[in-house]
Amino acid sequence: MGGRQSFPVVTLPRERVVIVTGGNQGIGYQTAKRIAMMGATVILACRSEFKATKAIEDMNREFQEEKRKGTSGLAPYDQLSVDFMKLDCTSLKSVREFTDEFKASGRKLHVLLCNAGINTVKKTITEDGNELLFQVNYLSHFLIAASLLPVMKMSGPDCRIVLLSSLWYKSGKFEVKTINAEKETPATYDSDHYYQKSKLYMIMMMYKMNRVLHHTNVTVTCVHPGIVRTNMMEEFQEQATCFYRGAISCINCLGLSKSAEQGAFTSINAVVNPNLTGIRDVYFNNSKPEAIKSHARVTEDQETLWQFSLERVKHHLPEDILEDLRTK
Repeated sequence: MGGRQSFPVVTLPRERVVIVTGGNQGIGYQTAKRIAMMGATVILACRSEFKATKAIEDMNREFQEEKRKGTSGLAPYDQLSVDFMKLDCTSLKSVREFTDEFKASGRKLHVLLCNAGINTVKKTITEDGNELLFQVNYLSHFLIAASLLPVMKMSGPDCRIVLLSSLWYKSGKFEVKTINAEKETPATYDSDHYYQKSKLYMIMMMYKMNRVLHHTNVTVTCVHPGIVRTNMMEEFQEQATCFYRGAISCINCLGLSKSAEQGAFTSINAVVNPNLTGIRDVYFNNSKPEAIKSHARVTEDQETLWQFSLERVKHHLPEDILEDLRTK
């Protein structure tokens, strides 16, 4: 399937349902495509139906090309099982509508891959009153996971939540009073700082959610895809400071960055590798476990972030789920 793989090619039943947020482009597209080619049913959760429809057409075209080449490990189907569901992570109302629609479908859910993410250079506050990177990269995925946990708990063995983090979490700093950038002006707002924080929150959520889910069939892991040449990187590079533009250029010139296909390998491995059944509290880099920095492992901070997050989404969660997560 192109390139050296760092994930096993396995056969997945069509009944195994995988949600990929932001699955219509970049790393998410490549991840969703490979998982669907192994046989699973994949839901592209993203904003644009037009882009998702085009992505599904492209996936099926590439699937047929792989079949003509005689690629091994492909699902024995004429078409991939890939569907679109609308999700806009800048709106908690949209997130709630997405999770309500999914629950109403009666489907099981075996894997939730929280892949969608953005970067920006301007301070932006969402309609929900949240700093944009905090909400899109972290809080909306927190709400999706919290809302769908009851479904996953009833979906059989080996259900997984995979959170896309980044090596930049290492530079992130947790301070609950600065999460929403209330004191930042357009001149003082540092997007790199808030991006790093959002990726740190994903690791902190992993630890707390695993404590909540410790005796269940649902596990949570984090992945770092690498420095990947995607549209998001290009857009960020155009707007970034001279330092970051230079750093990214050097990384690309030295061959240290990855294509979107290569960047998907670690996510795919976390989703499909049968050897990872029951594995939790692991941060994967190049599909290998990597030690997590101590500032991400502070239990008190994880608990503070968890309660803060519940407070921010409380109007979008059923009362029984909210109370259950508040007390665990």
